Amino acid sequence: MSTKVLVTGAAGQLGRDVVLLLESRGYEVLACDRQEMDITDLDQCDKVIGEFGPEVVIHCAAHTAVDAAETDVDAAYLINAVGTRNVALASEKAGAKLVYISTDYVFDGQGSQPYHEYDNTDPKSIYGKSKRAGEILVQTLSSKYFIVRTSWVYGKYGNNFVKTMLKFGQEKPVLQVVDDQKGSPTYTVDLANFLLELIGTEKYGIYHASNTEVCTWYEFTQAIFAEAEEILGLKFTAKLEPCTTEQFPRPAPRPRNSVMEHLSIRTNGLQDLRSWREGLKSFLLELKV
Repeated sequence: MSTKVLVTGAAGQLGRDVVLLLESRGYEVLACDRQEMDITDLDQCDKVIGEFGPEVVIHCAAHTAVDAAETDVDAAYLINAVGTRNVALASEKAGAKLVYISTDYVFDGQGSQPYHEYDNTDPKSIYGKSKRAGEILVQTLSSKYFIVRTSWVYGKYGNNFVKTMLKFGQEKPVLQVVDDQKGSPTYTVDLANFLLELIGTEKYGIYHASNTEVCTWYEFTQAIFAEAEEILGLKFTAKLEPCTTEQFPRPAPRPRNSVMEHLSIRTNGLQDLRSWREGLKSFLLELKV
């Protein structure tokens, strides 16, 4: 009997890689996107999750339009809070372990030290506040949960920073990239592998999972160009310039410090993720295929 896993947000950037990895390892997967299960409908969640009877639910579905959330507050909370509550209730009823994918945005991003799992949260954006609301609901309603906070996610499926920079680097004469926000870029495949290890345990709780080591967005872009020239043979014409957050005002505040300490991974004896640069190389090699 193979383990049954239901994945929400299965058409999304992380969800796609999670589904592909699970299927390749012989899990029985029900990949749910909006068409298969509307997470904002409690009855539908009950029905779909109840009928499939998963041992694990990996909840990747989320409202991630950070700037749009500032004006459409209801939509952010409907998906990230109410939707998560619905998935948590239905998963609990089915006796399933629940994995909730969260974000570095639950912190204020103003601290000088990396944030660990038990630091006080203090989100500044509506996106961060709605994701924190989802965390609280998971903690309240689930008896077997993993909350996995990640940062700066990119992968083969969907739009992301790496793909945008690859495009702009070949099109624009000058490219200004923020150099005063630091974090850890995370490759979806590496995160999916970590989730796979996690669901095989009963080491419930909150985890910070990103590729290791730290850079700014500007340093990340420098690395993207350098690695893509070598791996993909691309030529970049754009002149890369560092700039400040203030030079690019956005509706939602961005954390200056998105660096997360992987305390729970270490204390639970789990395999940490590799460095972000190694993850980036693997991603570019995947694009090459």
